[in-house]
Amino acid sequence: METIIGILPYIQVALAILLIIAVLMQQSAVGLGAGFGGDTNASETFSTRRGIEKTFFNATIVIAILFVLTTIAPLMLT
Repeated sequence: METIIGILPYIQVALAILLIIAVLMQQSAVGLGAGFGGDTNASETFSTRRGIEKTFFNATIVIAILFVLTTIAPLMLT
């Protein structure tokens, strides 16, 4: 049990890095211009996630859930 608790910080660091990469790899529907008040017509265009974009989206959710579970795990194991 102590070895699992000792390994969890390293797992959390790896998951945090993977989560950052997964979030950065996703495309944003709103461009940088919309953040400064520009008109990008983002509300008029709609596209479904397909292919690699859907894979990154699902992977991001899974990695985030694993990160939360590894954060809560030491509380449950002690």
